[in-house]
Amino acid sequence: MGQSCCEKKSSELVKLRERQKTVLKIVLAINFAMFFVEFGAGVVSKSSALKADSLDMLGDAIVYGFSLYVLHRSDRWKAKAAFLKGVIIVGFATFVLVDTTLTVFAPTLPIPETMGVVGGLALLANLACLLLLLRHRDDDINMRSTFICSRNDIISNTGVLLAAWLVGLLNSKWPDVVIGYVIAVLFFKSAWPILRDSVMQLRQQDLKVY
Repeated sequence: MGQSCCEKKSSELVKLRERQKTVLKIVLAINFAMFFVEFGAGVVSKSSALKADSLDMLGDAIVYGFSLYVLHRSDRWKAKAAFLKGVIIVGFATFVLVDTTLTVFAPTLPIPETMGVVGGLALLANLACLLLLLRHRDDDINMRSTFICSRNDIISNTGVLLAAWLVGLLNSKWPDVVIGYVIAVLFFKSAWPILRDSVMQLRQQDLKVY
C-alpha cells in the first residue's frame, strides 16, 4: 500500500515537471523572439523605454533557460538558479539606468507610433506568458521567481504604452525617459525578493547538511 502511494506521488511529480518544462519552453521562445523585435524597434525609434523593456524580455528568456536547467535538480540547485536570476535582473537594471541617463542628454525625440505598436505586441506576448505560468506560480522557488519576472513584464509593457501616448501628446522625450527610470527601479525592486528568498533557502540547505 505504501509503495503504491509512493509510486503514485512519483508519477504525479514527473507529470508536474513535464508540464513545467513545456510551459517554460514556450515562454522562453516567446521572450527570446520579442527581445529582437523590441530592441530593434527601440534602436530605430530611439526609445529608452522600448530598449529597457526588450532587455527585460532577454532577461526573462535567460531566466526561463535557467529554470529549465534546474527543473529536475535539487532544491539547492533551484535556489542557486533563483539567486543568479536576481543578479541578472540587477545587471539589466543597471544597464537601463545608464542608457536612460544617456537619453536625457540626447537631442532626438522617440517615435511614438513605433513605441505604441511594438509595446502593444510585447504586452500581448507577456500576457500569454503570464497565463501559462499562472498555475505554476506556487510550485517551488524556481517557478515562483519565474512568475514574478513575467508579472513585472506586464507593468513594464503598460509603462511603454503610456510613454508612447505621452510622447505623441506632448511632443517630448521626457515621458520615455521617466518610464525608462521606472522600469529600472522596478527591476531593482523585483530582484530583491528573489535574492532574499534564494539566500534564505540556501542557508536552510546548509543547516540541513550540518
